[in-house]
Amino acid sequence: MNHDSYSDDYLRGILRRTKTIAMVGASPNWNRPSYFVMKYLQAKGFRVIPVNPRAAGEEILGEPVVATLADVPVPVDMVDVFRASDAAPGIVEDAIKVGAKTVWMQIGVRHDAAAARAEAAGLDVVMNHCPKIEYSRLCGELGWSGVNTGILTSRRRKVV
Repeated sequence: MNHDSYSDDYLRGILRRTKTIAMVGASPNWNRPSYFVMKYLQAKGFRVIPVNPRAAGEEILGEPVVATLADVPVPVDMVDVFRASDAAPGIVEDAIKVGAKTVWMQIGVRHDAAAARAEAAGLDVVMNHCPKIEYSRLCGELGWSGVNTGILTSRRRKVV
């Protein structure tokens, strides 16, 4: 797959079938991008499990933090990667082991070999994009506040 751009249908399909997201690199600091992305995705009805070995045992936005993907207590649909690109191969291997369906690498995170490995194992891959931004864009509500424009509700997601 060409990872320089993604069709709206591809991104929409991933977001429609995703219910549970494991966020690798989630931060308990309210001013970090992972924190407000997690908060936004929760408000849109996704369950987001924070994965961060340094914060394991704490809570972020009401969810217990786990140390590794293997510690996530529920099936994972998407692994959202908030780590440096060089961490992607290990995260992809862990995502494959836990049966994730998608690996989504955040803005600035790209690793073509890791993407190829994930795709060879049957996972969908998105690199150098943010699910918050794409969800907002696809639903016509792109903005910092994530204010609902009537297309979505906080508990009934409809990616248009």
